[in-house]
Amino acid sequence: MSRWGFVGRTDELNRLLSAVTGAERRGIFFSGNAGIGKSRLLREGMAALPRDGYAVWTIAASATTAALPFGGLVQVLPTEQPQGLSPAGILRWAVDVLQQQAAGRRIVLAVDDAHLLDPPSAALVHLVARSDNATVVGTSRDGEQLPLPIRALWTDGLVDHVELRPLPPAETTRLLSAILEGPVDATSADRLGRLSEGNPLLLRELVFAADRGELTRTYGIWKWTGRLELAPNLTDLIDVRIGQLTPGVRGVVELVAFGEPLGLHLLNQAADPVDVETAEERGLIAVEHDDRRANVRLAHPLYGEVMRRRCPVSRTRRLQARLAELLELVGKRRRDDLLRVAVWRLDSGTAQDPALLLDAARQAFARYDVPLATRLARAALDAGGGFDAAELLATILMFADRPDEAIGVLDAVATDIEGDRRLSRWLTVRGMVSYWGLSRESTVEEIAARRTTLTDSADQARVLAFEGIMRLHRLDTGIALRLGQTVLDRPAASVAARELARSTIAHLQAAQGQLHRSATAINRVQAEAGRWRADMPYLQLALELARGTRLALAGDLAGIDAIVADEFADLAGAGDFRLGTGYLAILQAYAARLRGQSDAALRTSLGACAVLATSRVYAGLAQAERAQAAALRGDAAQAAEAMAEADRTHAPGMIVLYPWLEQARGAVLAAGGDVSGAVKHLNGLADRLRADGFAGHEVHVLHDLVRLGQPTAPLGPTCSDGGRRTVAQRLTELSERVDGLLPPLLARHARAAAGGSADELLAVADGFDALELTVYAAEATATALDRLRRRRSPAAAAARERLAALLGRCDLVRTPALQAGSPALSDREWQVARLAADGVTSRVIAERLYLSARTVENHLQRIYGKLGVAGRAELRAALRAIPGHDGSDGG
Repeated sequence: MSRWGFVGRTDELNRLLSAVTGAERRGIFFSGNAGIGKSRLLREGMAALPRDGYAVWTIAASATTAALPFGGLVQVLPTEQPQGLSPAGILRWAVDVLQQQAAGRRIVLAVDDAHLLDPPSAALVHLVARSDNATVVGTSRDGEQLPLPIRALWTDGLVDHVELRPLPPAETTRLLSAILEGPVDATSADRLGRLSEGNPLLLRELVFAADRGELTRTYGIWKWTGRLELAPNLTDLIDVRIGQLTPGVRGVVELVAFGEPLGLHLLNQAADPVDVETAEERGLIAVEHDDRRANVRLAHPLYGEVMRRRCPVSRTRRLQARLAELLELVGKRRRDDLLRVAVWRLDSGTAQDPALLLDAARQAFARYDVPLATRLARAALDAGGGFDAAELLATILMFADRPDEAIGVLDAVATDIEGDRRLSRWLTVRGMVSYWGLSRESTVEEIAARRTTLTDSADQARVLAFEGIMRLHRLDTGIALRLGQTVLDRPAASVAARELARSTIAHLQAAQGQLHRSATAINRVQAEAGRWRADMPYLQLALELARGTRLALAGDLAGIDAIVADEFADLAGAGDFRLGTGYLAILQAYAARLRGQSDAALRTSLGACAVLATSRVYAGLAQAERAQAAALRGDAAQAAEAMAEADRTHAPGMIVLYPWLEQARGAVLAAGGDVSGAVKHLNGLADRLRADGFAGHEVHVLHDLVRLGQPTAPLGPTCSDGGRRTVAQRLTELSERVDGLLPPLLARHARAAAGGSADELLAVADGFDALELTVYAAEATATALDRLRRRRSPAAAAARERLAALLGRCDLVRTPALQAGSPALSDREWQVARLAADGVTSRVIAERLYLSARTVENHLQRIYGKLGVAGRAELRAALRAIPGHDGSDGG
């Protein structure tokens, strides 16, 4: 674990430095809660000031020095003070001492924790602030009594006063990554951020408290289990905030700790309203309004951690039972009330109603809270919930990555199967666990054989829907389509069965390039979510796979942004629904990659690999996306490693995902320098996709061939005239069959690359740019620039500027298409070019590189020729238009 780095606060730091170095030099004071980062901000600001122009003194006031006259300035003033001076005379003497020590430099007096200054020190600070050549900056803690001279600094207009706010989520995540020296899982970062409420000190203490086996690292990504051991430092910090509590107020805080959010009317029935008011006045609880209900929460999440840990078990159970009784008395008016009562009953040891526990488990699972749903379903089974509880528990265990345990639960109730309804549900759950959880492909035939014994049409439809999606995933596409349509044609089929079948068909339509029909089906499934989620919440995964496939093949990055930010993403993340969060992370990485955001693409794909490490359903897909992200950066070693992991972890029952994995393999080969091998592989993949009817995927693979310089290469079977189509011809043909804006643009790119003008390539680049496909736009522009440069066209300068602008929006991007047209500079030429672009004269370059001036000029002439520029004026833009223009490409 690294030193606590300074992260974020850029605006505040700039404002602090401006207050010292700006024209007005008014000074500034930051106030805020303990641990919010005031002191660190002050230190960073003072460290940035040059000492040759500023005489900087930092005062750290403390409770120890607060009782001593001038104790706060003991670090600044001489040890011995002159005798016989009046208080005013001592103040003037102290100011004179500072002026003498400054020796003509501007005085900067930085006061940390100014609320702890003794009165004479506070008066001196105020006096210094009034000096012409001095600036005072400082910090104070909220809720503390300030010395009047300090408060007068901003009330008199001598300094600005700023309330320092908590770190926003993005900066909290950056701080976590800095502390842990590596990226952090998004869900873990969100949980730790919420617990700390953006307070850097609390965040750091939380990390130290969690760093006891509860923080694990997988594929370089840190993940927190959620369990927290409260270290003494952490409890001391919270104790300072909570203070001493009367029994009544403590009871209020404990009730809210176990019940939040708690209705205010309920809290007033459980506790004395006067104590409730006192707790609110003390800042221990907060009342917030939700619609017409006033809810009470703790003022800080960690208050609850401390109160719950310290509350004796007997009192904890009594409080929870009391909360359940009160809510049952007033009536469970809201949907969440049932879940809250069940949890309180379970935790208090008073849960005796299996129906209540079962309903609550279903509700928790419908919210994708896998850990809570598991607890409630197991309790329902233990309380005598029978077959229904076993079915639900086994389903949840499947999504908790515990398939063997799920099979055991199902087999234990196999003798309780009575009637078609139970048999159909038992078959589908067991089939799901066996096929996806245990990767047993024979499950499909077993289900198909046993469904023939069912006589009820609705029960048959449920099993048919499950068999259909399994058939799709193992690439029995014809049977999958027939089974799905059979379910849709059955009026007796349940909503869940119908929408599962529709999701299967929508996925297949997307792969086939029928993107409009796929979108219509997906929208229909989503519209029915309120009717199927309670019965089959995991249907959301089939919906997201179909929707994600369609959006990715359509190049709809804005659509991907929308689904990775919607309610399901939040629920899945909060509830540890890993298949959901993992797949959405893969989509997010895909969108980042096509935008050229290679850092985000690699980081997010690694996060997906970590989340899916214990589940094989999407593990191979996550590794393939990681391979693509690494290949985009030119990191051949990591790309190859990820591809090997993709092959190792890819589930045999998810063959339908093969286009993504094999497309990644082509990118990995190309990144490793085997472009001919990549071309051969992608040709074979295009043949396979054509045979499978996956035109939606085929257009993307053919475009990869275009990007590798193969638009005129023949492919596919021999035509009736004895010839073979070229890549560009096949893309043009498919652009008339595959829906959407992207296929015609890909075909246009192929034709332009095959022999079109540079202007046509630039127009294609504009089309890609409009869709945010920045990598494709940069590649098309690079090809156009290469053609213009070879012709020594004056239009090359404008194209070069466009390419530099596109690459400027990307992180590190190194693709064969970008590098193919890039001039190759030697190491020495890179050195000379970078210095010349920075405005360094040839004579100075010669001195720095130990060359003669003539040699430098000779290098520059060769550089100009390679880059197609006339001189130094165009050199900077030319270098910016080369991938890796920092020179790391070498030659």
